[in-house]
Amino acid sequence: VQLQASGGGLVQAGGSLRLSCAASGTLVTTNGVAWHRQAPGAQREWVATLAAGGAHGYADSVKGRFAVSRDNAANTVYLQMDSLQPEDSGVYYCTLMRRNVCYWGQGTQVTVSS
Repeated sequence: VQLQASGGGLVQAGGSLRLSCAASGTLVTTNGVAWHRQAPGAQREWVATLAAGGAHGYADSVKGRFAVSRDNAANTVYLQMDSLQPEDSGVYYCTLMRRNVCYWGQGTQVTVSS
């Protein structure tokens, strides 16, 4: 199983980015995919999850601003991030749970300037 995260970049506060997590070796339709982030000097935190069945959940800090979605044909999960704030900056990782093993992507950097 491999995960390729992309889409990060530099954006001004109030702007938007869409992150992608492309999976290979398994299907995102049969495994839950989650997004996490880690700011410099901070602990890694959970951001959002898209379950295999389609249910989704969000951390309180991003609820109403971020949305997860899935392109089954592309075997890719997206994280749409709107109304970005400087505190959203960090390295974003996607993870996939399969048979009780958690796989991690390499991370993509998001920087939000004030």
